[in-house]
Amino acid sequence: MNIPNALTLFRIALIPVFVVLFYLPFPGSYLVTAAVFALAGVTDWLDGYLARKLGQSTPLGAFLDPVADKLMVAVALALLIERYDSVWFTLPAIIIIGREIVISALREWMAELGKRTSVAVSYLGKVKTTAQIVAIIGLLMMPPVPASLWYQANMLCLYVAALLTLWSMLIYLHAAWPDLRGSEAEDA
Repeated sequence: MNIPNALTLFRIALIPVFVVLFYLPFPGSYLVTAAVFALAGVTDWLDGYLARKLGQSTPLGAFLDPVADKLMVAVALALLIERYDSVWFTLPAIIIIGREIVISALREWMAELGKRTSVAVSYLGKVKTTAQIVAIIGLLMMPPVPASLWYQANMLCLYVAALLTLWSMLIYLHAAWPDLRGSEAEDA
């Protein structure tokens, strides 16, 4: 066990805490819930930074880090879908969650072919993740008031994240397309 892996496990342990805080009615609950999600976002950045800086990258960390990220984002979006109860919120949330499932499956399949690096995380993926985190924190911070500028700004950020999500998915699928087509020809 090293510091980066401990931070990743901490992020996973924050998920049930985050869910309980989301549903508890207490003064400041919106800000506390947003702060817990923000803390998870900071540990996401920090564990990767420390793993590289300290030379502590491990197979366990390489497996757990993306799992922790996807779990936290999917849980937050699922909770916010309930809170916002709107097709305009649900659509980008489903795009983001669906893309994560597709790309995870694609990466697993490409790894089986020994071509994992052709669908490695890109700079665009990091920008997409940042937009997601900013939007989710902003939407967690306040009660839903669709007419507010705060809501509209964070929804815009969520839509930007969804568009970046689709764009990055297309890039990954394009990179894997020769292998996807090749396996279809072999199966036929």
